[in-house]
Amino acid sequence: MGKARTGFYKVKGDKFERTHTQCPKCGAGVYMAEHKGRRSCGRCGYFERTK
Repeated sequence: MGKARTGFYKVKGDKFERTHTQCPKCGAGVYMAEHKGRRSCGRCGYFERTK
């Protein structure tokens, strides 16, 4: 298992909020990279276009 990525979370009081989306194919714990105009998963290669 990999290390926790501090840039993927934002802490608000007692709760935390995820800043990146999780990959719909890989499931929980695998986050998609944010690029200009798209999101991509480095594990399985899945990508989504964004506005």
